[in-house]
Amino acid sequence: MLAVPLAPTLTAAQQVARFWLADGAVNLRNATPYNIWTAVSGERLSTDIVPDGLPTSLPPVEGPSPEGSMPTTLGKVFFIGSDLQPHWCTGTAVQSPYRNIVATAAHCLLDVEAPAGPLTKWVFVPGYSEESVTPFGLYVGKQAVVHYDFDDIRDYDRDYAFINVYSGVVSPAPDVLTNVGRLVDNVGAQGLAFNRPLAPTADVFGYPAGPNPDGSQPYTGETLEQSTGSTFTMDVTGFHADRPIGVDSPFTGEGSLGSPWLTDYSADSRTGYLNGITISVSDTDGDDRYDTGVSSYFDTESYAVYRAAIKNWTGQIA
Repeated sequence: MLAVPLAPTLTAAQQVARFWLADGAVNLRNATPYNIWTAVSGERLSTDIVPDGLPTSLPPVEGPSPEGSMPTTLGKVFFIGSDLQPHWCTGTAVQSPYRNIVATAAHCLLDVEAPAGPLTKWVFVPGYSEESVTPFGLYVGKQAVVHYDFDDIRDYDRDYAFINVYSGVVSPAPDVLTNVGRLVDNVGAQGLAFNRPLAPTADVFGYPAGPNPDGSQPYTGETLEQSTGSTFTMDVTGFHADRPIGVDSPFTGEGSLGSPWLTDYSADSRTGYLNGITISVSDTDGDDRYDTGVSSYFDTESYAVYRAAIKNWTGQIA
């Protein structure tokens, strides 16, 4: 396991929060979808996944029930890319003792273009939309835990990250930060499942925004989208992954990187079990439209990364 510091001090965390919230959150509004490793060549397989340990699951935490039908746990993760511009992926709050963990793709946390550490100014904004930019506050990443093999050898079987965030803040006046409480207390949390056989279906939630290969652009990235599809094993070319899994999904890659795959999803409670994270998308039938989301399989190693992350307390910055 590899611990990744993000904003380890209160001063650093406050600076990050002010960067994103200043001037009416203009930097959040101007961010663009992250477009690194958004698509891969892939083939669907008929083989089964063989778990490498005992199945493990942790229950979700039901959140508030505002208007609409989407989970409040979902949101955008924002950061500064290698081009020094603001970008975003998708992320979700997950269950943890300190109620402070966000799950997303590891390459939405580590800079794979210039491997010198994490992407900077990393934050999570649950419930993000163009109309309500920070409805539940902004949560600055304090530290993260990733698998050493992703950082060291870019093993995309390990393209997942669990990030500990400080309690949320809003900015009611210039340079003023007000505490709004812990992440999971405010939005609830998805459960997690490891070493499970492939589920018949998975619900994918994300903010897709990029185009298909044929140039069509069915999504804008402005609102949270949902797709439901069957799951299967895959063979991919373009990056190293020995046993990736796929899901039927029309999401385009830009913006949907980091999207959670939820099994046993309940529309009533808006919760399920995180059992995959979009690390890329693929056009498997050659019609120039993406039809598949690609994820690492959540196995014993994934569970170990998660267990390392849940030990980390964060606290308040305001």
